[in-house]
Amino acid sequence: MLKTVSGSRIENLWDETHANSLSESDKLLYRSNLLGSDKRVTNYGGGNTSAKVMETDPLTGAMAEVLWVKGSGGDIGTMDKAGFSTLYMEKLNALKGLYRGVAFEDEMVAYLPHCTFNLNPRAASIDTPLHAYVPKKHVDHVHPDAIIAIAAASNSKELTQQIFGGSIGWLPWKKPGYELGLWLEDFCLKNPDAKGVVLESHGLFCWDDDAEVCYATTLETINHAIAWFEEQTADIPAFGGERHTALPSAERRRVAAALMPAIRGMISGDSHKVGHFDDQDAVLQFVGANDMPRLAALGTSCPDHFLRTKIRPLVVDFDPANPDIDATLTGLTDMIEAYRADYTAYYERCKNADSPAIRDPNAVVYLVPGVGMITFAKDKATARISGEFYVNAINVMRGSDAVSNYQGLPEQEAFDIEYWLLEEAKLQRMPQPKALAGRVAIVTGGAGGIGAATAVRYLSEGACVVLADIDKASLAETAQTLAGKFGKDVVRTVEMNVTSEEAVIAAYADMAVEFGGVDIVVSNAGIASSAKVEDTSLELWNKNMSILSTGYFLVAREAFKVLMAQGIGGSMVFVASKNGLAASPGAAAYCTAKASEIHLARCLALEGAPHGIRVNVVNPDAVLRGSKIWSGEWLDQRAATYGTDKGGLEEMYRERSLLKRSVLPEDIAEACYFFASDLSSKSTGNIINVDAGNVQAFTR
Repeated sequence: MLKTVSGSRIENLWDETHANSLSESDKLLYRSNLLGSDKRVTNYGGGNTSAKVMETDPLTGAMAEVLWVKGSGGDIGTMDKAGFSTLYMEKLNALKGLYRGVAFEDEMVAYLPHCTFNLNPRAASIDTPLHAYVPKKHVDHVHPDAIIAIAAASNSKELTQQIFGGSIGWLPWKKPGYELGLWLEDFCLKNPDAKGVVLESHGLFCWDDDAEVCYATTLETINHAIAWFEEQTADIPAFGGERHTALPSAERRRVAAALMPAIRGMISGDSHKVGHFDDQDAVLQFVGANDMPRLAALGTSCPDHFLRTKIRPLVVDFDPANPDIDATLTGLTDMIEAYRADYTAYYERCKNADSPAIRDPNAVVYLVPGVGMITFAKDKATARISGEFYVNAINVMRGSDAVSNYQGLPEQEAFDIEYWLLEEAKLQRMPQPKALAGRVAIVTGGAGGIGAATAVRYLSEGACVVLADIDKASLAETAQTLAGKFGKDVVRTVEMNVTSEEAVIAAYADMAVEFGGVDIVVSNAGIASSAKVEDTSLELWNKNMSILSTGYFLVAREAFKVLMAQGIGGSMVFVASKNGLAASPGAAAYCTAKASEIHLARCLALEGAPHGIRVNVVNPDAVLRGSKIWSGEWLDQRAATYGTDKGGLEEMYRERSLLKRSVLPEDIAEACYFFASDLSSKSTGNIINVDAGNVQAFTR
């Protein structure tokens, strides 16, 4: 977990006793995890750390100086030792003789694998020379907001001198790479007393021959900058003062719930996107400020911020003083088209002869005055992290523009990083997305056996899942299990009674804010009852119809509203029952309600087809394991109906099936996956029986 301590200063967490028990490489990992535990030091995936360590050469047995440095990708706050590249310093120094100058610096990356120590498979990053050539054993490179606020100021060199004197130097903007590594070496040799350097529009480097001192220097440098900014900006209104007052929290979420599915639909043409909403105080202050439009148009400065958030955000035309959601929704098409046109023009202005083809021209960050910030990306984690990076950018703009003039990266420099051939090669090496990547699913009855198994199937294929259930305790337990396996980003819960119109409407609004919309709807909530018709009370009849018929209607109706707003199709799966096709003795209410589900699905398939919304049915039979409806009275009643005991009921069901096999929750989940995936893209209004074979339930 990322740790932010109370107060404005960053706490020194170094435990000398613990550190003294570690090897030099383990001490590097310890230092890295400490630095990465606070987002004010560096954001997720940002920055890198290194140590030059004497190691035994596996071939010669002699001692060799080895650079341990964070490899390509990864996050210093959460990484383990496998995240470090290891390279011979002797070979890295020999690369200087191969360097042909700045015009050829990218070719140096291909030489890094030849410097690998001990066959380490972790690829070395572009920042490796920046660490290798600093003539100190320990180096920290981080992206603190307080330092980047200095680095992004128009007079950053003068500010660095004013704040730090000669202890921290300054270097002008240079794209990360081999040349910058040589610049750092030259600076260190000419300034032997310097403890670090501010890189213009980039971040901070600190160094020392002692790991603890290096760590402490990094924190002291950041804290000194924080203190300086607090003193300088105490009486200065942030971002030119307030222009728009933030709406109340519930109203902000209501606006976000309306906007996010519409935006998601407009930007998901090539691939589905997942959304994230952020209305923390820093965001609300920025989006409601007088200077927000000007600062947002300048774009971000630090390359790490820029790569996550694109050239600039899209500012949504919304007036919180006179909120007109319908007018904003109507205008979204033009706003998004204008952004795409602007991005395409930027690409055409800046492209080089060998530039990769233009990528997705849609915005990542959407700023809504009075409401907050919306981010969209290929998955939830990326959308959330992109938002975190833009919050860092907000903090940078606040400080930089208060004491100077904030400046973003020059447009051509920004383009050259975004469309860097080395960055493109990294993108090409990424694994292909899973089948349900970018999809959002809701599963009612999500805490039961079939619901949980279906959620697991969807999550394993890259979907985000909202578990809806009336059983609060089981819901929390199931969510905890799934989040532990698939991560907290992709699992959400909503306590929902499907018979409550208000609860169902609220659930979809929550889902829109959490993930941006919905693509897959699995109606699985249910009960079961068994009684002869003469013993079936009106209450029992109405209960079955309310949950199994009306409940499915309400969930489907609200899903259609969101799916229509998105306009990108979707899939709805009704988990009905064999009993909807084949009558069973002593269960008239249950069987009739299940037949209602099946026919409702047929009706919805007709209405949904013109909009790409597919509606299909999975009919289970006798799924005893993990099913909550098979506990209590229903189990006793069905056992009595068939003249057996609890232990013999599953065997009886298995033997009566044509295939003589038990039906498990995972079997139903597989059918639900088929109907949710593109494997069934040409199927709607269909039924799959997963009952091990029952001739009475054969569809006709």
